[in-house]
Parts: sequence; C-alpha cells; structure tokens
Amino acid sequence: MIGELDPVIHAPKRLGAMAMLAAAQWVEFSFLREQLDVSDSDLSKQMSALCDAGYAIVRKKGHGRSGQTWFAATAAGRKALKSHVAALHALVDNAPIAPT
Repeated sequence: MIGELDPVIHAPKRLGAMAMLAAAQWVEFSFLREQLDVSDSDLSKQMSALCDAGYAIVRKKGHGRSGQTWFAATAAGRKALKSHVAALHALVDNAPIAPT
C-alpha cells in the first residue's frame, strides 16, 4: 500500500497545490501562495518539483513586479493525483487492526 504513494505529490504543500490545480484550468501563483500559506520562495520550490516531475506546467505573463505566473495540472499530473488519492484511501481503508 505504501509503495503506491507518489513521493512527489505526497508532500503536504505539493498535495494541496495539485488539488487546487486539478480543480481549475489555470491557477495564479499568488492564489496558491495565499491558500497554502507559504512564502514565494517556498511555493516556487514546490511548484518547480511538480513541473520537473511533469505534473504541472507554468505560464508567465509580463516581467518583474507586474508579471503574473500561472500553473496548470498536466494530464500526467491529474492521473498521478488520482492514483495517489486512491492509494491514500486504500491505506486508510485497509489498515490492519493491531492485536491487543
């Protein structure tokens, strides 16, 4: 059961980000930052990990302070999230009862 968990998505901040990306077409950086209650640098690190894994893509518009950064889940990212959530359910639903 544990082997089915995706280590890229399993980190709480990345799991939260993927949940939001899966619920929308595109999500703006500042919205993710506020909802996850993280710093710019922390969110950048988390989103880089998701993009590097092929689970998210980034779109930038403009430059500097007036620029905006948007993220979207890829088909692979949506599939990975669905599999990860199924593995979490299986882990919880099928946990053995320890002898007393």
